[in-house]
Amino acid sequence: MSAEDVQYFHHDGFKLAYREEGVGEPVLLIHGFASSSYVNWYAPGWFRALNEAGYRVIAIDNRGHGFSDKSHDPAVYTPQAMAGDAVALLDHLKIKKAQIMGYSMGARITAYMSILYPDYVNSAIFGGLGIGMVTGAGNWEPVAEALLAEDISKITNKRGLMFRKFADRTKSDRKALAACVITSKQELTAAEVHSIKQPALVAVGTLDEISGEAEPLVALLPHGEALIIPNRDHMLAVGDPVYKKGVINFLARYPVA
Repeated sequence: MSAEDVQYFHHDGFKLAYREEGVGEPVLLIHGFASSSYVNWYAPGWFRALNEAGYRVIAIDNRGHGFSDKSHDPAVYTPQAMAGDAVALLDHLKIKKAQIMGYSMGARITAYMSILYPDYVNSAIFGGLGIGMVTGAGNWEPVAEALLAEDISKITNKRGLMFRKFADRTKSDRKALAACVITSKQELTAAEVHSIKQPALVAVGTLDEISGEAEPLVALLPHGEALIIPNRDHMLAVGDPVYKKGVINFLARYPVA
């Protein structure tokens, strides 16, 4: 799957990219910060795994990422706005309800989608984000600074350096990512999480220092379950076979009505 496989739609002043493959029950994938539909989902084998399990896979490039339009205005990168983009994609494809899986920032977007547009969300999977959805998962200002730094050798913050290297590897628009990183990390309250009524799976690696633990978030969800991914950090958990198997088993238990 390459650039030629990307399709586009328009919403809220942005030309937004997406990829689609397979037939069957729809699963919408929402990638994490500084990633893309290709890097987060296609390259790690999610399209293949879900297609083989009988699902139609759709993955969006969030605004500011991948092949979608970029902006350097932080105000446009709220998770609520990006949840609106995801719903607009489903409308574009004439899909009334889907399974939704987000990773990291994408998990936060999925949570807002579940709250603001519940009729579209059959079940929600929060990958790479546990109680950090509520607590904020640490300080992200050094990440913004690292993304804008002229000299990568001067970056001393570990998290900032990790995301800067990731952004350079994916040839991302670093100014757009710096604009996105703080605004997109808007925290949910415990009450907001508790209002998510859909079945929800929280999938977190045991070595993930960004996500926060899965179990405290599950405790806030009326219909939450935890999926623990052994010996994986934030970057490596996304392609893990335990994660894929757990998600496919979860989706099978909650088919779209």
